[in-house]
Amino acid sequence: MSIDIAAPPRAARVATWTYFGLNGFAVGMWVVHIPNVERATGISHSTLGFLLLILGGAAFLGMQVAGPLADRVGQRRLVPAAGVLLGLSLFGPGLAQNWWTLGLALFVFGFGNGSLDVGMNSHAVVVERAYPRPIMAAFHAMWSIGGAFAALIGAATLKAAVPTAVSLSACGALCIAVSLYMSRYLIEADAPVEDETADAPAPTAPPSKKLVWQLGGLAFGLMLAEGVANDWAALQFRDVLGTSTSTAAYAYGAFAVAMTVGRFATDRVAAVIGPAAIVRYGAALAAIGLTMVIVVPWVPVALVGWALFGLGLSGGVPQLFTAAGNLDTKASGALMAKVVGLGYVGLLAGPALIGGLTHWMPLNVAFALPVILCVLTVIAAPVLRSRSRQPSEPANR
Repeated sequence: MSIDIAAPPRAARVATWTYFGLNGFAVGMWVVHIPNVERATGISHSTLGFLLLILGGAAFLGMQVAGPLADRVGQRRLVPAAGVLLGLSLFGPGLAQNWWTLGLALFVFGFGNGSLDVGMNSHAVVVERAYPRPIMAAFHAMWSIGGAFAALIGAATLKAAVPTAVSLSACGALCIAVSLYMSRYLIEADAPVEDETADAPAPTAPPSKKLVWQLGGLAFGLMLAEGVANDWAALQFRDVLGTSTSTAAYAYGAFAVAMTVGRFATDRVAAVIGPAAIVRYGAALAAIGLTMVIVVPWVPVALVGWALFGLGLSGGVPQLFTAAGNLDTKASGALMAKVVGLGYVGLLAGPALIGGLTHWMPLNVAFALPVILCVLTVIAAPVLRSRSRQPSEPANR
């Protein structure tokens, strides 16, 4: 399938990087301001937990709406629209006065975030088709970079006592401006063939529902494992290894840095060994790393374990999203919405499941759940070979 080069592929690639980074920045700015918002609205921790579930549910809903919509109107329209919606929604939490206004704001924020998540991933698949090698993992690395910038800038604004409404509103205005500006560099995948001498691609059968569910199941397992690290790595250092709170922060730091570095390196490795191998060996490395965390009660070894866990998980999800987006180019958004949505459910469910398991077993033992999921991913990774090669995809990719 040819690519409509309304903008050069390189410009579209930079624009997609920007949307990923902007999305990570927006989410990160909200996260670092949660304590201030909770205090300003006078809500309890339990109420905040309920409202965060609303945010997660709205994000899942946004994904399911945005996927088919991207196929209908095109990513070039959907992505900037979702970016603008996300930007507008950031004004809400800082202005909320009570639980219901915050709940409404978080619903809109979640919907916008989910819509942009599916839209930018779907567009990333379109951009990747214009390149002779994988480039998806680097987009996901940019999301992490955006989150890191949010942590730094958020910490600076909080230290300077900048009002939460001002910080979040400024971030929202930035999202709107950048989304509108970058929209000119986005591309579509539904234009006529540019090379008239090229052979028309043979029609392909729609992907089986079983294959879509298999990819979604793998995304669920890997993102559940990622969610466990996000919420429990520092707590494992503090509560199991008995470190100070400041030292405990290094556990998540080792995981996050290794994941970001791994995503920048994954594309070149995937071009050589293929997506199935990236998922299989990455999941195996993640299982080894987390097993080290579980069985060795020594801080240096645990730090290495969390780093290996992040490195192992870094490349798998981008391969799954690419595979889903290429199953059927006419329904790329809808298929990706299913896989991304299942992955997102895993990201939300992981921390909660571990929390529930700790009522019956030590935290370290509860980490056996993501280890088992990683092992199952190793076994199921060959499913990525089931996807048909896209016509524009080089033979020895």
